[in-house]
Amino acid sequence: MDELTRLIGRLDTLLDRVEPWLPAPRATDWNAVAWRWRKEGRSGHLEAIRRPHQLALDDLCCIERQRDEIDRNTRQFLAGGGANNVLLSGSRGTGKSSLIKALLSTYQDQGLRLIEVDKDDLIDLPGIMAEIDGRPERFILYCDDLSFEASESAYKALKAALDGSLSAPPENLLIYATSNRRHLLPEYQSENRDARMVDGEIHQGEGVEEKISLSDRFGLWLSFYPFSQEQYLTVVRHWLERLGIRDPDPAATEHAALQWALRRGSRSGRTAWQFARDWAGRRTPETR
Repeated sequence: MDELTRLIGRLDTLLDRVEPWLPAPRATDWNAVAWRWRKEGRSGHLEAIRRPHQLALDDLCCIERQRDEIDRNTRQFLAGGGANNVLLSGSRGTGKSSLIKALLSTYQDQGLRLIEVDKDDLIDLPGIMAEIDGRPERFILYCDDLSFEASESAYKALKAALDGSLSAPPENLLIYATSNRRHLLPEYQSENRDARMVDGEIHQGEGVEEKISLSDRFGLWLSFYPFSQEQYLTVVRHWLERLGIRDPDPAATEHAALQWALRRGSRSGRTAWQFARDWAGRRTPETR
């Protein structure tokens, strides 16, 4: 172990000597409305996204409760009031990521900005926070499809950024994360065996408590569930209308949409959009 420590120390010294010769960090283009954090060696920079995905909040059907909650939280944030970090978790394709993209489209003219950070780069959160601290814009740091193993360093960095570091996060920053896991980490049956009863109250084992501690630092939880058949068809009809398709045979279209979902093994907003795009592409000009 001592030899390994000495080797790590030598590598750090070598990197410190090389770093001054590396290219200077790129200047951030603050005229953009969205960025992606790009790692370069031991540092990184905010790379402007030239064509952010444009979505309207009204296009997100059958998730009205979740949409209204995150919209309210975001408006409070833009107004300088109390607002919470948000964890959106649940079934795939049900609109978690789309909601965050739609917020940017809706509120970018009011100063909302989006920074996308990959899970592996969350260890750079202190540097990202330092870069935006004091800026007049309001930033959402967006982490998509988040999940961890307990040993990952990025997991510890996110916990500290959410609530736990001595340094307070910038007032112009919130973290919005999506995940298929409610607690962001894998859960095992064996961990529940450590639960115990004390004076009639259930106390979770240490393994479960550790996993809950990360998701618990998000002040707002939004859960997403698989769509019913009628909800799925509602989304299909919405997108076909948006794509300008006049449907002479709704029954045939619904049958095709259900067959599409059956082949994909999923009734979701994503599946509905994919069907509608394919169906629109098949229509001849005479049927539009």
